[in-house]
Amino acid sequence: MLRRFWWSPLLCIGLSACHPTDPGRTPAAADPAAALAADGDHMVSINAADAPPAPAAVKPARDAPWPEVVLENGKVWVSCDADYTGDAGDGPLLEALDRETLDAALEPCRERGLVRVRYAGKINPSFATLVTRLAVVADAMKIGKRILDLDSSGGQVEAAIVAGDSIGDAGWTIWVREGSICHSACVFVLAAGDNRLISGKVGIHRMMRISSTATSRAELNRELQEVYGNVKDYLQRNGVAVGVADLMMTVPNRSLRLLGSEELKQYGLDGTNAVQDDLERIKQMRKCGDDFVRRKDAFLIAFDRQCKLEGSDLETVTTCGQALKEHFGFPDETCPDESPLSEIDTALLAMPAEPLPALAPAEVAGEQQRNGS
Repeated sequence: MLRRFWWSPLLCIGLSACHPTDPGRTPAAADPAAALAADGDHMVSINAADAPPAPAAVKPARDAPWPEVVLENGKVWVSCDADYTGDAGDGPLLEALDRETLDAALEPCRERGLVRVRYAGKINPSFATLVTRLAVVADAMKIGKRILDLDSSGGQVEAAIVAGDSIGDAGWTIWVREGSICHSACVFVLAAGDNRLISGKVGIHRMMRISSTATSRAELNRELQEVYGNVKDYLQRNGVAVGVADLMMTVPNRSLRLLGSEELKQYGLDGTNAVQDDLERIKQMRKCGDDFVRRKDAFLIAFDRQCKLEGSDLETVTTCGQALKEHFGFPDETCPDESPLSEIDTALLAMPAEPLPALAPAEVAGEQQRNGS
């Protein structure tokens, strides 16, 4: 059984002034990009001129060579199974980010059509490259169900936004499972998921600026305003309340503000991505019909009320959701891939020992009426 479900403002200019001399400590890097490797648990922003190149926006051709990229400060495991508690665990460790290695890692997932990528490490440019390349390979293999299983203390704001935009275009469900964290810049990655299931800890704090030339609070504030403006635009296009960015400003970078389950819902960081939900409703209304959309709306309301309860573990929540789907006629014969929770590998999820009580037609209609359908 899994564990429970529910789910520094000035940069110390000289690290030696903040910490006693330690032979084992990595010295501060003069290169702003290299400084990302030694930023501990901070959330950093770097000047645009110092930023490493972002992954190419245009997906490379199948036979085009990929530039060599080394994954820094992170590890990746690839599995074709949504169940990480079984014998396979998180799957084999990914050894490199070249096309041949990624093809070999995802090939076993082609038949099932589901891949789960476990990432533990920093949010940095190589992570952004990772998610972009994974999407290219998954698209080529027609692996439509994608789960990004995160455990990260944070990293670079700009890299998180690049990664998030790639994730938002590629249909990822994001997990923060029990025992895992998503702190600092990781929250921007979390924001981009089509759906988010959270059982670990999500926390935020203020960012600090690498290569800052500020000598006063006013100057530092002016430097950060442009960054926060980009952050707010990013949050808005992912259906997350911009109040998250405002709250970040109030928490010193050396501190951490954990978000409770209700706050995660209020800020739009938990569950279905509101913007993606609107987009899917438009597409599904055309493809699957009004009745499908009404049933899906009713299911999502019931799922929040009956399954995502305080103290429930991730296994219980997903199992409850699979059982609840039957009450609302899912998976739908006409639109199985658009059915809710379709990214979960249902064949490997045990059903509850005691099935949920059947919902009467009047109860289903009541859920739909409460949703305004």
